[in-house]
Amino acid sequence: MLRCGRGKNMPAIERPQAHEADPYFFRYIDLVAGQDPLAVMEAQLAEVSALGAKISEQQSQHRYAAGKWSLRQVLNHVTDTERAFAFRTLWFARGFETPLASYDQEIAAAAAQADAIAWAEHLEEFRRVRLASVSLLAHLPAEAWDRAGIASGKRITVRALAFLIPGHVAHHLAIVHESYLSA
Repeated sequence: MLRCGRGKNMPAIERPQAHEADPYFFRYIDLVAGQDPLAVMEAQLAEVSALGAKISEQQSQHRYAAGKWSLRQVLNHVTDTERAFAFRTLWFARGFETPLASYDQEIAAAAAQADAIAWAEHLEEFRRVRLASVSLLAHLPAEAWDRAGIASGKRITVRALAFLIPGHVAHHLAIVHESYLSA
């Protein structure tokens, strides 16, 4: 288990209710099965690692259509977005009330230059970011889960963010399987 010191006294994480996030976010939240987003995050870490080991450096540069991201860019996007969601989680969980700006994935993708980074390095970076996210969530006090804030002009609770993180990865894993690896 990767629980990163997850305490025995940590309460179960209830699924977020409709009022806890903008409907847009539920397209990702609803992809997370069950009541334990940390377990899903841990399973995804193993899934991404196993899947990534089957993809060569050359295959990681594949784009399934013109104008689409390479696999390296997809994994970089997933990793960067998880960082952004984890920061939002930390910000709101700690009680900060200042709204957070939008995260523009196109600006981030262009600036990252992900295709210049080796596939193995992308996999390791995802692993480290995911472990940090699990650790952050595993150590939140009970009262933090109901805290909320504004990000990208939309209200969201810490609980909803805990499901959004693995939901976003699930969304992109489905795209990778359907569009990149099905040929």
